[in-house]
Amino acid sequence: MKSNIHPKYYSNCKVTCACGNTFTTGSTVEEIKIDICSACHPFFTGQMKYVDTMGRVERFQARQKAALTNKYVKKSKKKDQSDDNTPQTLKEMIEMEKKNAKLSPKRA
Repeated sequence: MKSNIHPKYYSNCKVTCACGNTFTTGSTVEEIKIDICSACHPFFTGQMKYVDTMGRVERFQARQKAALTNKYVKKSKKKDQSDDNTPQTLKEMIEMEKKNAKLSPKRA
């Protein structure tokens, strides 16, 4: 192994959880602070608890409540009266050109 390239290893790293639980482990830092551990995580405790550090659950619940109160109303697509005479196919377009050619006077 090369010397002076590896970080210092602390075999008695103290890990402190937000719930107050502490334990020791090995790490490259002396002290670690965590938000959740096996003593307070719902998977290990079996208790129903929201694990939310950033307010995500509350924001999601607020969006769901707003979605229930504000029903989306789909706007109907109404065609303009001016768009009714536009050709839909090539055949209709050719027929319209023929009619317009008959109606307009020829230039010399």
